[in-house]
This record gives sequence, C-alpha cells and structure tokens, in this order.
Amino acid sequence: MRFATLAIGSLFVLAAASTQQRPIDAAASSAQFSVKHIWVERVTGTVPILEGSVTLVPDSVIPVAATAVLDATRIHTDEPDRDRALESSDFFDVARFPHWTFASTKIVPRDATEFEMDGDLTVHGAAQPEKLSVIASGTPAHPTYRATGTIDRHAFGMTVTRLDPTIGGTVDITLLIALK
Repeated sequence: MRFATLAIGSLFVLAAASTQQRPIDAAASSAQFSVKHIWVERVTGTVPILEGSVTLVPDSVIPVAATAVLDATRIHTDEPDRDRALESSDFFDVARFPHWTFASTKIVPRDATEFEMDGDLTVHGAAQPEKLSVIASGTPAHPTYRATGTIDRHAFGMTVTRLDPTIGGTVDITLLIALK
C-alpha cells in the first residue's frame, strides 16, 4: 500500500514538474462581449484583461490550467453613457466589484488544438460555473487561444434594473489570448 501511494505521489510530482506556467500578454489579448438590446440590435464591447496565466505541458498547446483577471472598471462599448450605466450599481457595480475572474476547473481536449474548458467565473461578486469552447493556434512555444461561450447575466444577479426587459439575458463572450 505504501509503495502504491508513493508511486502515485511521484507521478503527480513529475507531472507538476514538467508543466510551465506562462503569463497572459495583456497588451495582446482581449475579452469581448455581445448582448441583444431592445430585442433587435446587438451591443458589443470589450473588457481589458489585466493578468492571468496558462499552465502547459511540454510540446502541447492544450493547457492543464488557466486563470484570468479582467478590469471591469474599463468596460468599453463605444458609447460613454452606456459605459457609465454598465459600471453603475444597476449592472456591474464596479465600485464594489472592480475585477472579474476566471479559474479553470477542468479541461477536456477534443483533438490536438481544440478543447472544452470548465471554470468558475466571478462577476458582480457572484461565482458561477461556465464552459468555454477553445481553439488553440500557433506552436507550443507561442500558442494563442480563441475561447467562446455564452453566459446568463441573470445568474450573476443583474436582474433588478428598469432596463432589464430590454436587454437579452444571454451574453456571448469571446476571449482572444496570447502568452508572453
């Protein structure tokens, strides 16, 4: 029994030792969103990525873990009045919740460059499990990622504004990630 425990522990140490944590290049990465407004048009915007990391094993672009921190205080939709409304307590309440975070909990490869990533997304002080579909490109030395998903904004507590009936409940998100 001790030998089996020691062997399993050694495998975990070897796997951890062979991974490399790479920082996200915030200047070359972006987070974008799109949501229906008044049931017809779509509002799009961006939220800057402050920092994050991707943990890789050698010779693969499929990560074993990923994290990201976004700056909600700099949300941008090309409409200053709308940006101020989104920053207010009616929506993201950035004075209280200036950052959004994502931490992967499970990564399942589909092939050598595509995978599903489950993780915990925290927005507006509420954490929810979310799923992203990710396509990797580039090489193991210089990978880039395009992650897409759809989230339910109501799950994060944004349901009590007078404008709620005119704004779609689901938000499409796209993350374009480059590593340093």
